Amino acid sequence: MTSNDTTVLRVAGRPVGRYVTRPELPARLSPRPCLHPVTTLAGTAVTELAPADHAHHLGVGVAVPDVEGFNFWGGRTYVRDRGPTELDNHGSQRHIAFQLRDPDGFVEELRWVAAGGELLRERRTVAATELTDRAWALDLTFSLTNVTKGLLSIGSPATNGRPGAAYGGFFWRARKESDAPEVFTAGADGEEKVHGRPADWLALRGGTWTLVFAGATERTRRDPWFVRTEEYPGVGSSLAHEERVPLPPGETVVRRVVTVVADGRLDRDAAAALVRKAVSP
Repeated sequence: MTSNDTTVLRVAGRPVGRYVTRPELPARLSPRPCLHPVTTLAGTAVTELAPADHAHHLGVGVAVPDVEGFNFWGGRTYVRDRGPTELDNHGSQRHIAFQLRDPDGFVEELRWVAAGGELLRERRTVAATELTDRAWALDLTFSLTNVTKGLLSIGSPATNGRPGAAYGGFFWRARKESDAPEVFTAGADGEEKVHGRPADWLALRGGTWTLVFAGATERTRRDPWFVRTEEYPGVGSSLAHEERVPLPPGETVVRRVVTVVADGRLDRDAAAALVRKAVSP
């Protein structure tokens, strides 16, 4: 993937993430800005870009499979009573400008465009903060505003008839290793126990790294987590879990997720402590 504009996030002078604003990708991958590679402070990559199993998984970013029938996730679209279907319905997220761009973060404006028209205007804020000499935090906030004159709604494969597939919103495609990562929350272990449920934080633990995801607002914490470990390693939010989310003209939906990126295999206490530090006011 190439781009004509990138920015590098740094923590304590060390590069920890590369943000591609204008990726050159096929339309069916729903081209969109993304962070890749994201690394620990020791330099271990904890993201994947366009892996063979899901070419439309693009590191860390915001992706929604159904905005009024348009696919901003990439790949096939889940159609009720038909299943995953190739449709010519892909949208793209187009970088407009940075309102702010510093070594440790940026504020960006984007247009969500499909079928030649703009559906949503997004303001995305990303910040990188040092927590310890072995951990840092990626703070990502997105706000999506309906700029059309009509009602839009946000859906997911789950709202379109596929149980357990309520993905859409923040999404992190993690590093794939020979062994599947472990996943746990404050009170549960394993994909089956944590997927599709809300939790204040959720940890994904690989061979030499740990990612701890936390909703940083009360509204964000109400969204259930979308979790995969066995099929592929990925964690995201569920904007539309059981029902479509209506978005009237001029209205905005906002979510904020903070992710701790740590070297080493954190236990529950260490994960919880770092989240408290990362999300503290």
